[in-house]
Amino acid sequence: MSTAQQVPDILSPEFAADPYPAYRVMRETAPLLWHEATKSYVVSRYEDVERVFKDKAGEFTTDNYAWQLEPVHGKTILQMSGREHAVRRALVAPAFRGSDLEQKFLPVIERNSRELIDVFRHKGSADLVDDFATRFPVNVIADMLGLDKADHPRFHRWYTAVIAFLGNLAGDPEVTAAGERTRVEFAEYMLPIIRERRENPGDDLLSALCSAEVDGVRMSDEDVKAFCSLLLAAGGETTDKAIAGIFANLLAHPDQLAAVRADRSLIPRAFAETLRHTPPVHMIMRQSATEVTLSGGTVPAGATVTCLIGAANRDERRYADPDRFDIFREDLATTKAFSAAADHLAFALGRHFCVGALLAKAEVEIGMNQLLDAMPDVRLADGFRPAEQGVFTRGVQSLPVRFTPVTG
Repeated sequence: MSTAQQVPDILSPEFAADPYPAYRVMRETAPLLWHEATKSYVVSRYEDVERVFKDKAGEFTTDNYAWQLEPVHGKTILQMSGREHAVRRALVAPAFRGSDLEQKFLPVIERNSRELIDVFRHKGSADLVDDFATRFPVNVIADMLGLDKADHPRFHRWYTAVIAFLGNLAGDPEVTAAGERTRVEFAEYMLPIIRERRENPGDDLLSALCSAEVDGVRMSDEDVKAFCSLLLAAGGETTDKAIAGIFANLLAHPDQLAAVRADRSLIPRAFAETLRHTPPVHMIMRQSATEVTLSGGTVPAGATVTCLIGAANRDERRYADPDRFDIFREDLATTKAFSAAADHLAFALGRHFCVGALLAKAEVEIGMNQLLDAMPDVRLADGFRPAEQGVFTRGVQSLPVRFTPVTG
């Protein structure tokens, strides 16, 4: 077992500026280390993070979400296990795959993407983070739920506070208070709307969640509210950072950008490689149910385990030349990159695999296609170098681009 003294600390400014060298040191010299400040065991190798997520032997739980998520969302599907989890997942999953996704929500995605691009398509310049990425997924989710998109500033403020709460590894009391305040504000906003949809259901996702039934079980108002809260935060922050990340990566590799522009069927490859190379979520926690031996030592029962997705996704034991962004790499299968059989870890794996993975894929494909159509010669603003920020979640904060407006 290694201690944190030997490797860069995950709460240090050096780590926040660029975690990838630290990840390499961890994988090589401290694949399992005790981190005193977060009171957790940190794992960084692909095989270990994969084992924790897949949890075939029942060694790991999501009990950690009782303190990590419940204060801001209420009790969500992520905390549940066994039959309770299976039934709740069966209630929500149909909306995010197959005919529901294609018939109901693809037009919603297309409309929201187009509306945002219409604001800047004639200007010849845009910030792809501020003008598109931070707005697009939240607008889509609000639209899917049948909420008023005029409340977008509130949704964005809420999910930003929630993500800050989740990533509050240093325990800042103001961040904690803001996150807890968000739970109260969101409940006051959502519960009356949920009650109204039960009385007068429409053709939106919120009405579907209110009326869905599996094995005689329906979701309570609190269940629905907690899921909507989770959906806004998880679906907003992650897709936001993924879209910005795809463009940042492609703009840094003009040959690959040109390939994607010429052959749009490569967009899922660019998305999958971005999820591997610069994942939006760098850390996910689990709790050990029993004593478990991993690379580098043993984790006692009842411990918090911090899984470093950002490190595992660049493990040289798993990927060739892992620090290189390459949409054509042969050790990442695009065909299964958005399923529970994925060979990257950005969506987690196992029974808690991201329920919104196909929604994210649809948003990315539609958004990127429309953006590339509107900006055929897109390039970074002169002298700008994108910089990632964040520790728990991570992405570029700004992405100013220039392009020749398409006329006609």
